[in-house]
Amino acid sequence: MNKSFLPKANEIDRKWFVVDAEGEILGRMATRIARMLSGKSKPIYSPAVDTGDFVVVINAGKVRLTGNKLKQKFYYRHSGYPGGIKATRYDVMMEKKPEEVIKLAVKGMLPKNKLQARMLKRLKVYAGGNHPHKAQKCEAVKVTK
Repeated sequence: MNKSFLPKANEIDRKWFVVDAEGEILGRMATRIARMLSGKSKPIYSPAVDTGDFVVVINAGKVRLTGNKLKQKFYYRHSGYPGGIKATRYDVMMEKKPEEVIKLAVKGMLPKNKLQARMLKRLKVYAGGNHPHKAQKCEAVKVTK
């Protein structure tokens, strides 16, 4: 009888990828980043084991949306108290925290389990074009097909 293959922690080879978000559509880019973080493109993928890679996103402030979402898309958060819901429009969020927009989009596309926090730790997002991960010899990736 054949046994199922489960990769061990020391068998996982994690690579570093750089994604330039300039001119990319937010949702389409986030799905591809989520696939890289979860390791679904690797032959050793297993849903119960974190086999993903590191992803560095640069130019987060230059990502775009389709349609009229610039004024219609809202981000919600709740304080936990009655009446404590706060809404922030997309254009305001892009001015204040453009990194958070991409993190929230990718977080929504990752599995809702204990591995999600580990995968999100490997996502590094920067508003500008510079990043401090040059020593990792990051491989540039184009996320659009």
